[in-house]
Amino acid sequence: MKQQLALSLLAAAAALAMGAAHAQETKVAVGISGWTGFAPLTLAKEAGIFKKNGLDVSIKKIPQKDRHLAIASGDVQCAATTVETWVVWNANGVATTQIFQLDKSYGADGMVVKPAIAKISDLKGKTVAASAPGTSPYFALAWMLKKNGMSTKDVKVVNLEPQAAANAMIAGTDGIDAAMTYEPYLGAVRAKPEAGKILATTLDYPMVMDTFGCTPKFLAENPKAAKALADSYFDAVEMIQKEPKKSFEIMGADVKQSGEAFEASSKYLRWQDRAANQKFFAGEHAAFSKEAAELLMEAGIIKSLPDMGKLADTRFLK
Repeated sequence: MKQQLALSLLAAAAALAMGAAHAQETKVAVGISGWTGFAPLTLAKEAGIFKKNGLDVSIKKIPQKDRHLAIASGDVQCAATTVETWVVWNANGVATTQIFQLDKSYGADGMVVKPAIAKISDLKGKTVAASAPGTSPYFALAWMLKKNGMSTKDVKVVNLEPQAAANAMIAGTDGIDAAMTYEPYLGAVRAKPEAGKILATTLDYPMVMDTFGCTPKFLAENPKAAKALADSYFDAVEMIQKEPKKSFEIMGADVKQSGEAFEASSKYLRWQDRAANQKFFAGEHAAFSKEAAELLMEAGIIKSLPDMGKLADTRFLK
C-alpha cells in the first residue's frame, strides 16, 4: 500500500513538473501579413514546432505600414518584413534587429499594368496603386522606377494594400493604370490576363527578400527564445520538404487557399534554410541594405542613416 502511495506521489510530482515546464514556455507575439513567404511561421505554430522548442507564440496579422507601431507599443516583440523596411524602422527610432532570413522572391512580387502600358517608362504621369511609403510594395515601385531613370515623383501613387491593389486591377478600376502587389494576390491577376498584364517581377528586379527580427530588449532578455525562433523556422522549412501535402494545406488554410493553390503561389519564391541564411548574412545582407538605404534617402522615406552595423545579429544561425 505504501509503495502504491509512493508511486502515486511520484506520478503527481512528475505531472506537476511537466506542467511547470509548459508554464515556462517563453511567450512572444509576432507581427506578420498574409504574404506567402511568411507562411513557415504559421506552419511552425499550427504544427506545434514552436511549442516543441519551448515557445508560446501568438501570430498577429498587421499591415506592413503599421507593424513598426505594434513593435514600438510593445504589442509584438518580433516581426517579419523586407530587409529595407528594417532600415526604415531603425532610422525612424524603432530599434529592431534581424536574426534570420525567411525568403527571397523569385517572381512573387510584381507590377501589374493595364494593357496599354508597354514598358515602365510609359508610366510617366500615370497612377500607380501601391502601399504606403516605408512598405515593400512602395519600395519595389521606387526601385523599378529608378532602374528605368525615373522616380516616384514621375507618377501619382494611390495607397492601396497589396490585396486591394490586385483587386482594383482585376476589377478594371478607372483611374488606376498600374499596381504593385505580391503572392498570393499576384496569382489572382495571373489567372485573369484580361484584367491586365504583369509587366515586371522580382525575376527582372531581384530586390525583395524577407527577414525576421525582434527588439534588442527581447533578444537581450531571451537569447534562448531567439535561438528557438530561428530553429523553429528552419524546422518548418524542413517539414515542407518532408511533408509537402500536409504543410501546404496548413499554410494555405491560413490565407483561405487550398493546399494546391498555395503550393502554386509558393513556386515564385524560395524559403531560405540554415545554410542559405549563413551565406546571405556573410555579405549580401549588408551590401543590399546599403544600396536600399541610399534609395530610401533619395526617395525621402528616411532623413538619415541608422547604425547599419546593428541591423542584424547572426548568433542564432548556428
